[in-house]
This record gives sequence, C-alpha cells and structure tokens, in this order.
Amino acid sequence: MPTTEQTVAVTSGRRLAHPSVAEIRLETVLHALADPVRLTIVRELADGHADMACIAFDLPVSKSTTTHHFKVLREAGVIRQHYEGTSRMSRLREDDLESRFPGLLAAVLEGARRSARSPAPPA
Repeated sequence: MPTTEQTVAVTSGRRLAHPSVAEIRLETVLHALADPVRLTIVRELADGHADMACIAFDLPVSKSTTTHHFKVLREAGVIRQHYEGTSRMSRLREDDLESRFPGLLAAVLEGARRSARSPAPPA
C-alpha cells in the first residue's frame, strides 16, 4: 500500500504514485532527462508556473506518447502530478531533486538552455 509521501490524493479520489525522496535513483532521473521531449517538459516547468496542465505543453508527439513521457518523469521522481478537476497538473520536484542530488537539475537545465540557443553541428 502506498504511503502518504508516495501518493498524492486529490478531491476526485484519483491517486498517482510518486517515489519518496529517498527512493529517487540517479540512473532513473538521468534516463528520464535523456529524452529530448522529456527534457523540454522539464525546461518548460522550470521556466513556467508552479503547476502546469499537461495540455499546456506544445510537444511534437501524440497525446498517448505525451502521457507516457509524463509518466516516466513522475515515476523517476522528476515531477509531481495531481488532478484539478479533469486536468492533470504537473510540478517540477526541484527541492526534492536538489536535496537528493545537489546541483544536478540546475546543471541539466543550464546545459539544455545552452543547447537550445546554439545551432546544431553540421552532419
């Protein structure tokens, strides 16, 4: 049975499992952040509002693939999700990741921002 720390209960009764801070593993976080679509989601969450609806992201993939990417990020402990009405809201777990792996998220986000600003190398 999930603990209170592992689960976010919402008024609708729908629950989403989240790893506790102690359960967040470096290799799982790095795997989640290695995908360009998931890195875009994390960058937008870091640059946006505290909570963003999944539909607020303009991603170059189908809805089902988008759902998969959010699930990978949630299960890795990178984001926390909860329902507000029919919308699934996402929030970056900045404090949790910082306490577990100091400086990791900031370094990944800075690298992603620099990469987005520079042109791709010639093939």
